[in-house]
Amino acid sequence: MSRNAEYFFDVGSPTAYLAWTQLPGIVAQAGASLVYRPMLLGGVFKATGNASPVSVPAKGKWMGQDIARWAKRYGVAFAFNPHFPINTLPLMRGAAGIQLRQPERLEAYLSAVFTAMWARPANLGDPEVLAATLDAAGFEPQDFMALIGDAEVKAKLVANTEEAVARGVFGAPSVFVGDTLFFGQDRLDFVREALLA
Repeated sequence: MSRNAEYFFDVGSPTAYLAWTQLPGIVAQAGASLVYRPMLLGGVFKATGNASPVSVPAKGKWMGQDIARWAKRYGVAFAFNPHFPINTLPLMRGAAGIQLRQPERLEAYLSAVFTAMWARPANLGDPEVLAATLDAAGFEPQDFMALIGDAEVKAKLVANTEEAVARGVFGAPSVFVGDTLFFGQDRLDFVREALLA
């Protein structure tokens, strides 16, 4: 039986970035499918009473070091974005919109945005920087702005976020295999086991 891993994410989360670097390989090895579920992490935090780990200074300091350790273990580039936090609403509407209208281009979009957030950090909250990032990845910035202003796209991101909360999500990354929730990029071994079970 083919299984799915549903990946609820926000590109503003460095741990969601780490999960993104690993999940395609995990699901491929398991003969499963990866289902991207863009959500707005700020909306999840508001609905669940949660907050970013960096809101607790000691935890934020520890987490920065831990993420660097995991990136080294995975063999992937990581650099903390000096512009963090960045309002990811336009970016996540972009993910929802591209998935809705051009699903075949979602991987290219996520590669461009995740890389600009956490591998070669850029201020994606600056419209000019975002436009240049999109343009370099082959996306027309004006088309992107029209896409993220589309009512159906806005509604899709809201629906994904509400569904995530209803299913028990409280942060990112969150991965479901069936009805089982696995939270955090450091739980991907459990995702692999569930897909192979």
